[in-house]
Amino acid sequence: MSRYFDHKVVWITGASSGIGEALVNELAAKSSAKLILSSRNKEQLYVVAKKAGLDASRFAILPLDLEDYKKMPDIATEAIETFGKIDILINNAGLSQRSLAMETDIEVDKRLMDVDFLGTVALTKAVLPYMIRDNGGQIAVVTSLMGVFGAPMRSSYAAAKHALHGFFDALRAELYTKKILVTLICPGFIQTNISINAVTGDGSLQGTMDDATGKGMPPDVFAGKMLAAIEKKKNQAAIGGQEVMGTYLKRFFPGLLARIVRKAKVV
Repeated sequence: MSRYFDHKVVWITGASSGIGEALVNELAAKSSAKLILSSRNKEQLYVVAKKAGLDASRFAILPLDLEDYKKMPDIATEAIETFGKIDILINNAGLSQRSLAMETDIEVDKRLMDVDFLGTVALTKAVLPYMIRDNGGQIAVVTSLMGVFGAPMRSSYAAAKHALHGFFDALRAELYTKKILVTLICPGFIQTNISINAVTGDGSLQGTMDDATGKGMPPDVFAGKMLAAIEKKKNQAAIGGQEVMGTYLKRFFPGLLARIVRKAKVV
């Protein structure tokens, strides 16, 4: 990592575990950035900060629940009051799904959209006026390969991630003259608890680790690659193992991808 993140204020959602925690560790060890850590679990955020070796002057804890998206303007104001600015917002928090579309309660579909799409959009909208005020900034959004193509057991999750791509691609164009960058990050299989915490058709948690997720890329490796993509100011980056080839198949050989996905139990 170069000095790109030095002296910047970086706000990370979903920072209490997985990719978010790995990002905190990487930035704490290899930059002088000040970090705002957010998730629903306030106590665990303090644990993450302590494990990362962050000095008290370098971090702030700001709990939030993306599902309660109407509170985002107030939370953004609190974040600004902490360090005076937000240079980089990393929208990482989210919720996954493991259920067939026909067996998924509509309220579960709605929750996935509220958390994965509307919550992220609401937080971004709340931060943007401050970035415009400061004449620049960067928004990074952790979507998924499911934001590029759909797969079984992920219908509403894929819908929410596709929505993020549509929204932030449009937003990038709108902010071109405002010196605000937008980077979409599409993870493949990463060794996190995403499948354990995924919701099933009735809203309960799956509670088990998917084989592919368990064998995926370690989160610390992913975090390094993700921060490199942010530093390079990429519009979009797919990061993972061979599963990222799906993004190229979707573009150039969609029929082949459709046949592969139809046969997949978990993608």
